[in-house]
Amino acid sequence: MNEFTSMNPNPLVQYLNKPAHDFTRADLIRYIEDHDIQMVNFRYVGWDGRLKTLNFIINSRDHLENILSVGERVDGSSLFPFIEAGSSDLYVIPKYRTAFRNPFSDIPTLDVLCSFYDRHGKPLECSPEYILRKAHRVMKEKTGLSFETMGELEYYIISDEQPLYPAVNQKGYHESSPFNKYGQYRREAMQLIAQSGGQIKYGHSEVGNFSMNGKIYEQNEIEFLPTNVEDAADQLVIAKWIMRTLAWQYGVTITFAPKIIVGKAGSGLHVHTRLMQNGQSVMMNGGQLSDEARKAIAGYLSLAASLTAFGNTNPTSYFRLVPHQEAPTNICWGDRNRSVLVRVPLGWTNEFDMISDANPLEKPLDLNLRNKQTVEFRAPDGSADIYLLMAGLTVAARNGFEMEDALDFAAKTYVDINIFHDEHKHKVAELEQLPACCVDSAEALNKHREIYMKYDVFPANVINFLINYLGNFKDKNLRQELGNDEERTLQLVSQYFHCG
Repeated sequence: MNEFTSMNPNPLVQYLNKPAHDFTRADLIRYIEDHDIQMVNFRYVGWDGRLKTLNFIINSRDHLENILSVGERVDGSSLFPFIEAGSSDLYVIPKYRTAFRNPFSDIPTLDVLCSFYDRHGKPLECSPEYILRKAHRVMKEKTGLSFETMGELEYYIISDEQPLYPAVNQKGYHESSPFNKYGQYRREAMQLIAQSGGQIKYGHSEVGNFSMNGKIYEQNEIEFLPTNVEDAADQLVIAKWIMRTLAWQYGVTITFAPKIIVGKAGSGLHVHTRLMQNGQSVMMNGGQLSDEARKAIAGYLSLAASLTAFGNTNPTSYFRLVPHQEAPTNICWGDRNRSVLVRVPLGWTNEFDMISDANPLEKPLDLNLRNKQTVEFRAPDGSADIYLLMAGLTVAARNGFEMEDALDFAAKTYVDINIFHDEHKHKVAELEQLPACCVDSAEALNKHREIYMKYDVFPANVINFLINYLGNFKDKNLRQELGNDEERTLQLVSQYFHCG
């Protein structure tokens, strides 16, 4: 067993003794035969963002070879609303690198994500997963850089109220048991996600916790490590499926909904990003944020309003994007500030050797920590179409390199950590604002449509569908109409409770 696979939690990686990206059809067949796997599940994401399933019971080696070699047909019109029923047959073709052992099936089962192909055998142009592939390919061609991302899955666990060790309202950040009630769920979810191929950074309880109508609402988070943007999207959709299925087994409800009630912390899907060249980050230069990183930030901010069309897709999204809730409203960026749209997290650029200071027996280490620096985009939430969101961010990063004034734009939109104090209100007034509703998001997407469609990345029919879809919410004045009416807000939340 080599260094890469020795501690990898994915049983396929361990057994085949190779990274998942090197999996072949023969590898999967060998694993299936050697582990008495009896079923294969094809998994793919529909327009609602949730994993779909097609079950195959294996009846012979020839049958297994056929499944993994040619894929299967599915009805595209039942998966995507812009595909007509009269000509809707699509192929689903397995991506071997995504194969994982199903952690819930009583029958030994191997699951594998699929890509969509049209009747000509070409990738389906309007498939969100293929749009992301195109966006990344174009970025690499135009900039010479690859794009890596990682997501933060914030969620609420909802269970019956318990009298013992009550948590302090809205003070749950990094709380431990017994005040944090569902740490065991979080740890088990992390283990199952890692075994399915997800690269996890850490998990912890989050700020949000409260009681309402006899129920406890407890907020937690699982955060991933940066990886290839396409793999990052795959990992997030698998993770959400695992977390929901596990919650069902626990007999509790999990929701990634952006907002549950006014005045309580909402749940985001923050995305950390970094630019790579030959396996090394280009985010830092001489201990400072590089020009490449600043151009990407300029790209995010230039398209920020329309990125909400992919990352904030229902009216409750805009109940989260309000001031003083650690959620962004102003289109700006800054260091360490959790109220800005794009945050540069605290890096490891200081010269002081913290490890040897905390551990006097340790000798100072000469470590290259520049790969640890990321830039965080904080607007998206659990309603996001993960593939389209990642594709949109990839387009935005590339657009930053194509803007003539990117560095000037970045300088103009930078804010100091104290910018939101009263004495700096004049500076805040100069900043552009994120959309306040789905209708505004649709208008922003229409304004920026040519940038997304450039180089044939986003198809026109997908852009048009999203504009109409968001516009039909007619939520221009919804926040003002509802105000602090908890009952009506809860009714709205219930409509989008299992979004994404």
